Amino acid sequence: MKRIQLALHKITHWEYWPYQVVYLPIYFQYLYYVARTRSFFYFNASNPTIRNGGFLMESKKEIYDLIPQQYYPKTVLINAQEPLDSVTDKCHQAAIVFPMIAKPDVGLRGTAVKKIDTLEALEAYHKRANFNYLIQNLIPYKKEIGLFYVRYPNQEKGTITGIVEKEFLIVTGNGQHTIEELLLQNPRYAFQIPVLKQELQEKMNQVLALGEQLNLVPYGNHCRGSKFIDASHYITPQLIETFNQICSEIDGFYFGRMDIMFESYAQLEKGENFEIVEINGALSEPTHIYDPKHSLFYGWKELTRHFHYMYEISKINNEHYNNPYLTFKEGIKEFKKHHEYYDVILKF
Repeated sequence: MKRIQLALHKITHWEYWPYQVVYLPIYFQYLYYVARTRSFFYFNASNPTIRNGGFLMESKKEIYDLIPQQYYPKTVLINAQEPLDSVTDKCHQAAIVFPMIAKPDVGLRGTAVKKIDTLEALEAYHKRANFNYLIQNLIPYKKEIGLFYVRYPNQEKGTITGIVEKEFLIVTGNGQHTIEELLLQNPRYAFQIPVLKQELQEKMNQVLALGEQLNLVPYGNHCRGSKFIDASHYITPQLIETFNQICSEIDGFYFGRMDIMFESYAQLEKGENFEIVEINGALSEPTHIYDPKHSLFYGWKELTRHFHYMYEISKINNEHYNNPYLTFKEGIKEFKKHHEYYDVILKF
């Protein structure tokens, strides 16, 4: 697939557009809420137990610590400066085994999230990482969704406002073409070739047998080639009730997207056979909007709807539950830290 074809595909599919363009109407909505709250950083009150409400610089490990252990995979925090022996000891003590997932403690849209299959790969990741990161057991379930949950602080129960299914980057062999050639047949996958070449190297030249499937990115991230499918039709009263119970056990969580891996929707409704990959707070997107079937206008409608939820929740927390907004000086300081960290993690 030629570069001009890929460029044309990006232009004609808004899901690939820069967020600065997609979010254009949201900027005006944000300024209106700034005027109403008299704070540029009102969103930090949306989830008061999460740093900045989950808008930026939040620690995934600190969020996991809010979640009952039975709902997420075994996880350890690794300091970038500690020796490899300490890393392996932590994994052994936590019963984390290969294959495992390594990811930055402060995330950045899927950057530096890796599946680690061997001790050599773990050592290579640790040497490259100039940031603190997490190691987790690989979740055994095959299905993954993003479930958006909203609850007003002055109400006992909330609701699920959207579900997105994540179709992983999986290639199917035909006995003739290499992995790279198979990737070139799908624009969504072709965008990932530069990164995959760095990760897989010579394996890109492997020819898969007829019907053989290979999952090249075992986590659902849009930036890493996953296709997002709107699955909001799976929202049922029973599913809402189940997640009201689960979220009531997560202190201070009112607004955000829970990325979940699970066995089946029937079991998920009962709160069985699932694990939370992570929770995203104030910066969460209702990612079901990125289903290719949806128009940009639908995306704008859903973004403004969820942005309004966040404003209302933040305002209630601020006015009735003594959760102050960040001051302007504090907010600017956090943004500076974010940009410094951004420069660090992109060097990975």
